[in-house]
Amino acid sequence: MSTARSGLIGLIVLILIVLAGISSMAGTYNRLVRANQQVEAAWGNVEAQYQRRFDLIPNLTEATKGFLQQERTVFEAIAEARTRYAGAPAGSPQRVAAANQLETALARLLVIVENYPTLRSSDVVQRLMAEISATENEIASARLAYNQQVRDYNTQVKSFPTLLVAGTLGFHEREFFISQAEARKAPKVNLTTP
Repeated sequence: MSTARSGLIGLIVLILIVLAGISSMAGTYNRLVRANQQVEAAWGNVEAQYQRRFDLIPNLTEATKGFLQQERTVFEAIAEARTRYAGAPAGSPQRVAAANQLETALARLLVIVENYPTLRSSDVVQRLMAEISATENEIASARLAYNQQVRDYNTQVKSFPTLLVAGTLGFHEREFFISQAEARKAPKVNLTTP
């Protein structure tokens, strides 16, 4: 009877250990799912700001086109970047590259605007420039929030004991948003009228 009782106690202890392990894995999985969703939501905010910028660009382009027929290459670069952005999968490196390409073209457009006093004094252009500037600030904030979520998520994925199960459950490190070298250099723009 003592051996049977010891065996039963051993079986109960084993079952409790297995249940604790399963419960721990389920908790880890749920934490990783939550962190992954926060990263996705943060990237969605970045995408929303990109979309706002892309929606404003055609208005600015049209407002300045009449003044700047000879600056066709800038408008073509903007159109090409918008096309590449729209055709790239959401959250992909191709979409980030297209957004960076647009930033470069937009910087060139801002320099052009600076060189045309009539254009600088246009109310429509000034309003659109202010909206784009505000959107650029929102993009910077959204990128920062995204990178913070990626940092938190990657910390969980790489931390012990979560790292023991994260890869098995399909959770891998996410990439930070890193600007391209040319995007790090802000153009010098002076939109004050002489």
